[in-house]
Amino acid sequence: MRIGFIGLGSMGVGMAGNLIKGGHALTVWNRSADAAKPLAELGAKVAATAAEAAAGADALHSMLANDAAVRQVILEGGVLDTLPQGAVHVNHATVSVALARELADAHERRGIGYVAAPVFGRPTVAAAGELNLVVSGKPDAVAKVQGLLELLARKVWPMGDDPVRATIVKIGGNFLIGAAIESMAEATTLTRAHGVSAKDFLAVMSGSLFASPIYQVYGGLIADETYSPAGFKMSLGFKDIGLARAAAEAERVPMPFASVIHDALLEALAAGDGELDWSAMARVAARRANLDDSQD
Repeated sequence: MRIGFIGLGSMGVGMAGNLIKGGHALTVWNRSADAAKPLAELGAKVAATAAEAAAGADALHSMLANDAAVRQVILEGGVLDTLPQGAVHVNHATVSVALARELADAHERRGIGYVAAPVFGRPTVAAAGELNLVVSGKPDAVAKVQGLLELLARKVWPMGDDPVRATIVKIGGNFLIGAAIESMAEATTLTRAHGVSAKDFLAVMSGSLFASPIYQVYGGLIADETYSPAGFKMSLGFKDIGLARAAAEAERVPMPFASVIHDALLEALAAGDGELDWSAMARVAARRANLDDSQD
């Protein structure tokens, strides 16, 4: 199968690498050509443009940062005009519900399959091929790329025919992650104010009442203050909480805690912390309580 891969950030490079290791020939593209070098060493062909990466592909994967990047590269960059009819585009980006609908319609008009397959997992998980993928799209399109998805994932979670379904599951999931981080940020600030370190408090919580990956991974980052390099940037978290608020408003769904997380992330961005991991919301909570960032 001829495969194109567009978007080689911290997630995409690991995902593309797993497709190559699975025996597939890839043509890859990224705005910054340097990101493609590790894949070129694995045998990938490096395209000069996104449209060139899509040319002649049976399947095209994309892992772009946001709605604006997806619109510019996929809808306005000639990618859909270059993909042959019958090809399938697998979009791994977290995008808005509105754009998910627009993408599905645009692909349908051109006779191109569209599969929404956003991912849960950080860069190390992507590199290990252990992501959780939530997937929706027409059955024939999903079936065509099922084997490729399985190379990327610990589990593929089918969400039906409508690409919006996988999109909203991803948005809802990222809201839950943000809520867990904000809760840990506030709780650790409370315990620190009374003399208990974040490390001690979170060791108890993540080893007992909240013994789950999100609390263990993000709790560990908060406890150790390991906010850089970011596995998921504060700026991307802000974007995703914005997607949740927009989707909620469209259907008149009150989400008061989404506004709390939004304000914490906005405060972090205003403080210049946009490039840090979004677990650094703990810094926001600490500053509000007039505690130093350092937990020593």
